[in-house]
Amino acid sequence: MTVIEFLKDLMNPESIIHFGGLALLLGIVFAENGLAIGFFLPGDSLIFISGLVCSTQPQLLDIHIFWLVLFMILAAIAGSTAGYYFGYKIGPPIFNKEDSVLFNKKYVTMTRSFYEKHGGKTLILGRFLPIIRTFAPILAGVIRVDFKNFFMFNIIGAILWVSPLSLAGYYLGHQFPEIKEFLGYIIGGFIVITTVILTRTYIREKRKLSKPE
Repeated sequence: MTVIEFLKDLMNPESIIHFGGLALLLGIVFAENGLAIGFFLPGDSLIFISGLVCSTQPQLLDIHIFWLVLFMILAAIAGSTAGYYFGYKIGPPIFNKEDSVLFNKKYVTMTRSFYEKHGGKTLILGRFLPIIRTFAPILAGVIRVDFKNFFMFNIIGAILWVSPLSLAGYYLGHQFPEIKEFLGYIIGGFIVITTVILTRTYIREKRKLSKPE
């Protein structure tokens, strides 16, 4: 398998579950919730598909839905906590970091603007926005958000993000088993929706930053 094929599989929720099972699933959830390299990984679609696969293809995810949801919540919490400590350690110099394949300053700028508007709630609202989901915990560490407050929002955000998406997938799979035949369309739908939301958020935050004080 080439590097390109491997990265392509990492962006496909169905491939992640098929080839890596629960371990890779939790690893992806962990990485996307606070590791700077995790911003390109699937989030919402992976959580939803995991619930769907749990109910329709138990040979791929042989685990009770309760434990699946709990483990994903814990992985999301742990990932954000790791991101917080990374941001706390690296500090303000992250704003001066040069752009690279895995980092773009506009991601931090967009997240900072979002954080200035929503405060700690960014750790909850941002869970549903790609890129902000990854960089919000890091930024919280950079600006030294009180850890107790951070951890409270972290837990709430993880629960509100993982539970509805995974349980919705599980319920639909349980009620309509044939839906598994349309995974490609479901994943495509998530990609379109998240791209539109992210683009609108980026444009809105960029306009705010460009306005004179």
